[in-house]
Amino acid sequence: MDAPLRNRLWNLVHTFLLSKIYDDRYENLLSDRSRGLIQTLNQHFFKITFSEISNYAPTEHKKIYGWFFKAEWYEVYDFLEFVPVCLEDDEIEGFKSLCNDVLESESSGYRFVENQIAPIVNEVEIQAVEQAIDGCSTHQFDGARKHFDSALEKLSDRPKPDYRNSIKESISAVESVCAIISGDTKATLGQALKKIKDSVGLHPALEKGLSSIYGYTSDADGIRHAMIEESDCDLADAKYMLVSCSAFINYLIMKAEKAGLLK
Repeated sequence: MDAPLRNRLWNLVHTFLLSKIYDDRYENLLSDRSRGLIQTLNQHFFKITFSEISNYAPTEHKKIYGWFFKAEWYEVYDFLEFVPVCLEDDEIEGFKSLCNDVLESESSGYRFVENQIAPIVNEVEIQAVEQAIDGCSTHQFDGARKHFDSALEKLSDRPKPDYRNSIKESISAVESVCAIISGDTKATLGQALKKIKDSVGLHPALEKGLSSIYGYTSDADGIRHAMIEESDCDLADAKYMLVSCSAFINYLIMKAEKAGLLK
């Protein structure tokens, strides 16, 4: 993370978050609301005691400023992921969108995808993943939503991403959705696809392709089973699986809606 990127991200943190810690009546003192904000940061992000909080707003501002500009690059991204917890609901999307604008213009290899800062920079891919997560939430595919959240989290785990288990979670999300649509929650992906392919109008080539991907995850590097040797999965593999599985779920949900299988 070079200086221009860090500087511009700090400006967003200041605008959306730290500018709020000053009391409008007594400029240099913490207001009751801003004390709560600082307590949230201390408790859940910095994990330090409340006794270390000063009543003097510039002191608290200086502490966070000092930490931000000394933090490792991945700690800055961790902090950005936490900022929305402290924002009003109507501010969150604006903050994430402006962060993405800065990340893109400064050629960062990361973007906000849902609530994670992930190594996915293509806008179409970002939209596919976010649409799949939203679709799973809308149609109460809670298990699939959790699998997708986990896949994204493991892919975005800085500085030690877990590509193998991210792939596992991505294909598990597809398996979960297919099983629910098929009416057999214990069905494997292959079994579920056979049950729903006619009712949703699934093209045989797509069924075969997804079954092949499922076979890959069952065989390669022990992704869905115990590993015999260290996994060779990398970022390209994990990104491909997350985006591909997202796209398939979006397609499947649209087909199931059209067939009247979803309420």
